Amino acid sequence: MQLKSHARTLAIALSLAVVAGCSSTGGSQDGDMDGGLAGSDRDGVSTGTADGRGVSGDRAGQMTDADGRIPATRTIYFEYDSDAIRNEFEPVLTAHARFLRANPSATVILQGHTDERGTREYNLALGERRAGSVERYLNVQGVSPSQVEVVSYGEERPAARGANEQAYAQNRRVVFAY
Repeated sequence: MQLKSHARTLAIALSLAVVAGCSSTGGSQDGDMDGGLAGSDRDGVSTGTADGRGVSGDRAGQMTDADGRIPATRTIYFEYDSDAIRNEFEPVLTAHARFLRANPSATVILQGHTDERGTREYNLALGERRAGSVERYLNVQGVSPSQVEVVSYGEERPAARGANEQAYAQNRRVVFAY
């Protein structure tokens, strides 16, 4: 009888350990950034291609917000080794939240990306934290969690090739894929 009680206690302790091990604090170390996209022709505006940076096909005509469109800017950028949303992108996120609230049947995949620095595993986790930060922002703005999916590509799908700060800055991003 006492052995059964110990087994139950051990099972609960192991379950809590697994849950604690899977949770994330969401924090990261902030790094410096020397201007990021300054001078870049991208300026945070995506090209509108079907690879997650825009809308194509029939779905583009099916989803409209109060202005009749999915927000044009579908990419937001992050500082080095950070998952904190930069103030300059809050209006972009608010526009996406407004669109998603106005279109409850619309869904979005938040694709988290990193630059090539760091291990593959670390970058996958950082990309997920970045997309998770955007998801939490949207949820606070009233977007249903069922409308949002998070995926991390880490360093695997760079937007820009190169080993310089301008390329790195373009790769540290979350893309809204409708």
